Amino acid sequence: MSIRFTFFVLLISCLFSINGNAQFSPHIQNYSLAEYKAGNQNWDITRSKDGKVYVANNNGLLAYDALNWKFYQLPNKTTVRSVFTDNGIVFTGSYEEFGYWEKDEFGILNYYSLSDKVIDQISPNEEIWQIVKFQDKIVFRSFLNIYIYDFKNVIQLSPKSAIISSNVVGDKLYICTLNKGIFSLEDEKLKTFFVDPKLIDTKIVSLTSYNDGLLLLTSLKGSYYLRNNQLKPTGFNIDEEIKQHQLNKFSQLPNGEMVFGTIKDGVFLTDSRGNLKFHVSKENGLLNNTVLGQYIDASNNLWLGLDNGISKIDLDSHHYFFNDQSGKLGAVYDVVKYNGQIYIGSNTGLFKLNENDKLHFIEGSQGQVWDLKIIEDQLFCGHNEGTFIVDNDKLTWISSFTGGWTIKKVPERNHTYIQGTYAGLVKFEKKHNNWEVKHLGKTTIPSRFLVFENPSTAWVAHAYKGLYRIRFDNNYDTISSVKSYGDKGIGSDFNLRVYNIKNNISFKTNDGWQKYEPIIDSIVPYNLLNEKFGKDSYIVSEEDTNRLALINKDGVISLKAFNNIADSITFGNSKIKNRYVVGYENISKIEDSIYGLNLVNGFMMIDNGFKKNLELFAPIIESILINKKAIALNLDKEPLSLKYGENLEIEIISPKSNNHFFEYRLSENEDHWNQLEKNTIELTNLIEGDYKIQFRAQNDFGNISPIETLEFEINPPWYRGTLGILLYLLVFALATFTFFYIQKRKILREQRLIKIKYQKEQQKLLREKTLENEKRIVQLKNEALQSDIKSKSKQLANNAMALVKKNESLQEIKKELMINKEGFQNYYAYKKLLKKVDNSIVLKDEWEVFEYNFNQVHDEFFIKLKEQHPKLTPKDLKICAYIKMNLSSKEIAPLLNISVRGVETHRYRLKKKINLDNDTSIVDYLLNIK
Repeated sequence: MSIRFTFFVLLISCLFSINGNAQFSPHIQNYSLAEYKAGNQNWDITRSKDGKVYVANNNGLLAYDALNWKFYQLPNKTTVRSVFTDNGIVFTGSYEEFGYWEKDEFGILNYYSLSDKVIDQISPNEEIWQIVKFQDKIVFRSFLNIYIYDFKNVIQLSPKSAIISSNVVGDKLYICTLNKGIFSLEDEKLKTFFVDPKLIDTKIVSLTSYNDGLLLLTSLKGSYYLRNNQLKPTGFNIDEEIKQHQLNKFSQLPNGEMVFGTIKDGVFLTDSRGNLKFHVSKENGLLNNTVLGQYIDASNNLWLGLDNGISKIDLDSHHYFFNDQSGKLGAVYDVVKYNGQIYIGSNTGLFKLNENDKLHFIEGSQGQVWDLKIIEDQLFCGHNEGTFIVDNDKLTWISSFTGGWTIKKVPERNHTYIQGTYAGLVKFEKKHNNWEVKHLGKTTIPSRFLVFENPSTAWVAHAYKGLYRIRFDNNYDTISSVKSYGDKGIGSDFNLRVYNIKNNISFKTNDGWQKYEPIIDSIVPYNLLNEKFGKDSYIVSEEDTNRLALINKDGVISLKAFNNIADSITFGNSKIKNRYVVGYENISKIEDSIYGLNLVNGFMMIDNGFKKNLELFAPIIESILINKKAIALNLDKEPLSLKYGENLEIEIISPKSNNHFFEYRLSENEDHWNQLEKNTIELTNLIEGDYKIQFRAQNDFGNISPIETLEFEINPPWYRGTLGILLYLLVFALATFTFFYIQKRKILREQRLIKIKYQKEQQKLLREKTLENEKRIVQLKNEALQSDIKSKSKQLANNAMALVKKNESLQEIKKELMINKEGFQNYYAYKKLLKKVDNSIVLKDEWEVFEYNFNQVHDEFFIKLKEQHPKLTPKDLKICAYIKMNLSSKEIAPLLNISVRGVETHRYRLKKKINLDNDTSIVDYLLNIK
């Protein structure tokens, strides 16, 4: 035990009577049924080397990894009465059942029964109440038998008396019975070790080594010392307590200190001589007074299995708590030691601890107590109703100005003090051993924070009312000036605190630390304090102490030396944080190195010189699930590999760490760490590639554990993997084949189409050539026809001309005949001859032949002409035909047997009949008719 710890214990002993430490206790952390979610009774408790806590619970087995509780049920769902761990194996005892739990390759805890090996030897209703390790064997104890398991077989031994406890001391295993004394195990047989009438019908809870003998702890008869086969009472001071409250469990610390767990009144911690140091019960924070199981781990944490809940007590801590579970004390605002007694100011009034460490209320003090201060050997109490002087149990009212928040001595002036109250500043001045009180006027600003800049100047701040600089007159009878600094760079008026730190007027604001700069009469950022204290931290102690107490936004309290920030003490966790009087946190100096932190329903005693090792241990991968299915944890043999789209869930633990949380990052190149809400991370929607995820534990004090790394790979989806590549190659080959096949068919089709097109073009060319030839033939035929027509027209014309000549000749003959009429002797012969001449001139058949031939030459000229001009007479048609033949009027006249003038006249009439303009030639018109 260290010198400092010894001093601290002596100090506590001086402050509070040894026989009455009922209220003071080390830090207790409770785990209620609502947290671990199992049965209320916890029969046994142990902690494995890896840091996990295992609890034998009414409903099964509980496992705690320092963050989360897990519950495991036996196959027969019976109560677990005992638990023990060895080399990662968890042994449990139950109703007619015992065995062990072991993790499989997936990290899952599975149960294996050992009672099956001796199923015929187990007595009805037998329960296993204790498990110990002896040499290389595991010993299970019931009230009737012990079962020894050598990791192969199980053997049963019975002393024929109720077995109360089994204890390993050195290289011996002692079996303590109710009526037949103590046995020792030798060569797998029970041999009588010690029998004494005093031990008949006695429950020996524990047997352990003590000095050069053995220490026997009984349930109701106290403690005995066994040496040289003689049994003597130890005379421990604690004996009366354990007799009265029925000892049920016993543990011994490496330094010889002893822990007694009782049925009726919690646990008692004593030194090695049995002198009480602490009593922890429901009265000062324990969940329940019935201790069913207890275990001291390697870190000197006392784990308690209670009749209703589980508790952990830090036996290695030098910070102690005064807890009031009655609710009478209320929220504590200040604690002070005066004349050897502790006075406590709370929201319900003023209390002190009497010689039995019980709360004693000071009559007349009911109401809010803000401040307790020793001034010139007198205890001042700043109260909601004014200010009092406290003398033992007596209160003397010296000021009626309500709300005495704080009181400060005026620098360089004796017996003069200024107090900040609800109504402003009040002066206290001691004259002739009496205190004179006077309100300084000028301002009625509620003044919670008050510091002096110099003897004549002070700064006043209220949490919501702003900041002011106050000047006093020479006699401090009044305030000479009040200047607001709300517009001098202070930012917000809310949550404002003012301090004098090393002669610098300093302010804690919502924006961090600032200070007053006299040269420019303004407020500027205070970078030194922002760097040393942090922007979110504010002071909760007096500024003139060796160490400043600061609290940050996470509720962590640090005691720091201003000149050596690295020399600091840090404490606090979620349990303590929830007990802070928020906004009114205060640490008071009790002794040179002892401080008191006010809490709801109590206060905490802090050893300023004690630093506890806050080491954090590297996280351990507890389980890995892929798509909610556990996988084997042999990652050193087989790298972790996931299919694309699979979800990865990783559970990590750090059972040896305390008050920690976990952080992770997916790449060691990242600077930012992400905090886990619990101890499980689930990764989804990761793209293919290689990953490296890192884990670490951290606590509120800034401590960081070594890093645990897990490497894994996400395989590409099948369509981007080997199968996909093969498929793509196959598809590509098929596509290429198909492409070429289609192209080939296309080419063949195009060739066929080209051939068809060529054939069609050839045919077209042939047709065109044929048509051309036919046209040529037709042309030739037409030309031949035209030639024929011309020939026929010529012939026709010749015929017509011949006819004309003939007619002219006949006319001339007729004319000569008529002239020579008289020359004919036979008139009848004359007439006959003349008639023949006339008939030759007018020959109807000749005209019809002419008309027929004319139509053959001129494509039915008469038909078309008649269609266009149906009123034309036959004579008109004849004239038109002769005109078509391009015969002149003179040539036409003989053909019609009329005069030339008659032809002209007829032509004129014909032009009118066919409605020709004067400027249009009838010859042209008739020639154009085809």
